[in-house]
Amino acid sequence: MHSAHPGGSPLRRRIHPAAAVGGAAVLGAGALYVAGLVLTGDEVPSGTTVRGIDVGGLSESEARTKLEKELAAAATTPLTVTIGDKKDTIDPAAAGLSFDAAKTAAEATRSDKDPFTVIGNLFSSDGGPVEPAVGVDEDKARTALTALAKKHDRTVRDGSITFSQGEAEEVRPVTGQALDVDDAVGTLRTAFTEAAPGTPAALPVKKTEPKTGAEEIDRAMREIARPAVSGPVTLTTGGKQFTVTTGAIGRHLTLRPDGDGKLVPKLDGAKLLKDRVIAPNIAAATQEPKDAVLRLNGAKVEVVSDGTPGQEITAKALTDAVLPLLTKEGTAARTGPVATVTAQPELTRASAAQLGLVEKVSSFTATFEKAAYRTINIGRAAELINGSTVMPGETWSFNDTVGERTKENGFTDGIIILNDKYTKAAGGGVSTVATAVFNAMFFAGVKPVEYGAHSFYIERYPEGREATVAWGSLDLRFKNDTGKAVQILTSADDTSVTVTFVGTKKYDEIKAEKGPRTNVKQPGTRPGAEKDCQPQTPLEGFDVTVQRIFMDNGQEVKREPFKTRYTPRDEVTCD
Repeated sequence: MHSAHPGGSPLRRRIHPAAAVGGAAVLGAGALYVAGLVLTGDEVPSGTTVRGIDVGGLSESEARTKLEKELAAAATTPLTVTIGDKKDTIDPAAAGLSFDAAKTAAEATRSDKDPFTVIGNLFSSDGGPVEPAVGVDEDKARTALTALAKKHDRTVRDGSITFSQGEAEEVRPVTGQALDVDDAVGTLRTAFTEAAPGTPAALPVKKTEPKTGAEEIDRAMREIARPAVSGPVTLTTGGKQFTVTTGAIGRHLTLRPDGDGKLVPKLDGAKLLKDRVIAPNIAAATQEPKDAVLRLNGAKVEVVSDGTPGQEITAKALTDAVLPLLTKEGTAARTGPVATVTAQPELTRASAAQLGLVEKVSSFTATFEKAAYRTINIGRAAELINGSTVMPGETWSFNDTVGERTKENGFTDGIIILNDKYTKAAGGGVSTVATAVFNAMFFAGVKPVEYGAHSFYIERYPEGREATVAWGSLDLRFKNDTGKAVQILTSADDTSVTVTFVGTKKYDEIKAEKGPRTNVKQPGTRPGAEKDCQPQTPLEGFDVTVQRIFMDNGQEVKREPFKTRYTPRDEVTCD
């Protein structure tokens, strides 16, 4: 039952004025939203652009069609990128980058926006720029970026200083850089989305700075390197002096970074002692120890004179003397003393027997036709080899012992074999000494390490048992595996050279057994050189094997084959 109002009228619910207004607002907004949808539908707001392409006022499908067409060129335009200090381009398609025209058109219509956006479109025609929707195949993107990294990544390089012909030369440092492929995927996507013509996208790189930088290189050049080769260094010892040239300093001085990247000078005293220019100067200023002199009396060894001590400069003493002088200027300031130590001879009367130098082990004499150049060169090589003592386990080298065949080393021009024909050069005839050493080595039973025969056969040598040498390319070396010391004695005259090994025989006898010539080839004929032509007679080429047979107690112990191939000796005329 309703309560009665005074006067008998039924009771009515009051509505607050604000509530009434609010209800009207809701009804109005709804009407506006509906109106917005009716008026705009799926139409792109006016003024809407995608990468400068005007799609305002178009339907969603029309916008999609237009974007597909006009974004196609941008989708294939190479992107310009920088990788550190390098610039390159990358193909968007190859990098897995593409525009999604359908999604871009849908976003441009704003049909999926909230009601306020739809209502706003009724009162505004400014759609504004819209970013295109972009798809990224990350695997392809990483593959393309990895290719860029391989092309432009750079290993860090410390600065350094080198020396050439007595001059200091700097090597500038290089900052290392490595493309950060993972982070670059996002950068590449952004660059593709927002690419501005002519503006390269900077891909992220990781840089590694050198420990020894440009500032340190400049300091070391100024304070160490240039002063070091500004002039020779003079060292004094025992009232004598010798010079260390700038060339020698440059050959054996290095500047290496310490743990902090600071360049520190280091002088290789051991190599400086043996330097081809400095070693004779040092020898002239010091007194080398002299070994005992041995000779053969029949098959037995006797000592002619005992060894005597001398004074020598050690590698450390040479380094300690030279290094402090390198940063000084002026002749007087670059002069200083060098310490010497007493050096005992390697071989004395007492040690000869202990080392096993008691008997003749082998000997061989090589003969040759008399010629002035042969007398000089063969005699000089024999002189340099004579008295060489090879301790057990050591390897002896012809080239190291004789040295380069130059006029400064006592040699003269003579006939050698070059490119399978005779020609003139310094040291011609020295191979005769090499052949004598080879045969003495062969019959001593020691182990050959390096050897080589002449390219074609020379009749005065035994087939397959001869050797030649060439400075810098072919050596004659053997290892003393007898267990006792070996000394090489030599003698030479105008027509022969004899090389004898003394020591202790390891085998009773060593024999040689030559096989037949095989693979015989006939020579040809060719003209000689226009200048200094040397004629040569023809001789067939062939292969031959010589067996080295080791005998002990009358029995064969083992044998070793020495195989040699000779090329044909063509006839050369000098008409």
